[in-house]
Amino acid sequence: MDAVTKASDILTTLFIRLPLWLLQAIPPWNRPRPGWTLFRTVLLQYLKYSEASPFPAGLDAYDYTAIVGGRGIKGVWVPPTPHLVRGEVKAWANLADVECARILGYWYDKSGHDTPPGAIPAEGERVIYHLHGGAFARFSAHPSDTSSHGPRAILEHSRSIHRLFNLEYRRTKGPADAPTNPFPTALLDAIAGYNYLVTEVGFLPENIVVTGDSAGANLALALVRYLVEQRGQDDTAFPRPPGALGLVSPWVDLSVRGHEPSSSLYINRDADYVDTFTASWTLQAYQYCGALGWAGAEKNRYISPACELIPDEEISFAGFPRTIIIAGGAEVLRDQMRVLRSRMVKDLGDKDVDYHEFPGGFHNFMAIPGYGSERTQALDSVRDWLEPAQS
Repeated sequence: MDAVTKASDILTTLFIRLPLWLLQAIPPWNRPRPGWTLFRTVLLQYLKYSEASPFPAGLDAYDYTAIVGGRGIKGVWVPPTPHLVRGEVKAWANLADVECARILGYWYDKSGHDTPPGAIPAEGERVIYHLHGGAFARFSAHPSDTSSHGPRAILEHSRSIHRLFNLEYRRTKGPADAPTNPFPTALLDAIAGYNYLVTEVGFLPENIVVTGDSAGANLALALVRYLVEQRGQDDTAFPRPPGALGLVSPWVDLSVRGHEPSSSLYINRDADYVDTFTASWTLQAYQYCGALGWAGAEKNRYISPACELIPDEEISFAGFPRTIIIAGGAEVLRDQMRVLRSRMVKDLGDKDVDYHEFPGGFHNFMAIPGYGSERTQALDSVRDWLEPAQS
């Protein structure tokens, strides 16, 4: 989008779309959910619009090719780890013709702290390792990107953790018939980021909390699955799995198929900005699957661990760390999060799977400042869940 078009788009939104959204949302009965505020209703309309346009700043402002500096920006380079890629993941990488690469990440500090990037951890220190959302195609780990609100809020609400590492994994781009950085590119990067924290910085795996939101939560699950499955090979040189896993609005079923009219994909369409029935959504899922095609979305446990086309007995979460799942009751993806919870509980038990569903929450609501009481409650739930890992 050129500067003139973008300026025109901004003016149209401010002086035409926004007033219309406000007028429509003023009557409480015109809002998608009882009890929703005017702010949330208008915000939803904005996000519905922005999902289909490049209007919001930050969607493609940063990438993995250069550290974008600035005051308080702590970017570091993460070395590639081809020696840690093996088995199925290596075969999938060869099929997709993708390789390990030097990647970058950004260190975040909790307010009141100023730790040098990559500083050796204090005894018993824990760290959050975050993987951002954006349908594998957008947003960034950069501290000034709009997607940073979620991980920063988790860090600020933590009682004992004072730094977070956010990875700038490679994003998938078109064209559809030959996408760049398809699966498992992001997983290769996530493995490198985890190895960096363990072997370069020196964190004990049990002191690492892996978190992710939306597509980033999918990637967090894939990373932990890979670490668990490789650890099962009795390789003591391979990094152990992390101590905990946090998933916010995880996108865990990339298959595009028919669903019952009673499913959340239908009944929550008016209350969520995500719309799985659009061509752009289908395209993003297809591009991410890359060389695996739709078979990847429908049969691959790394890509769609909550896909009901994969039998329960073919999906195991044995060996996974204690996990929290934050879901919104108004999300179109809500049902797949419930499937994920059910499958994890089957192998881990209720004690190690902490599921919280907030009725008024749309997709990734915890990452939106000013969302309301549900966001505060969700952050409190994550804070309280984090602390037992100290014992």
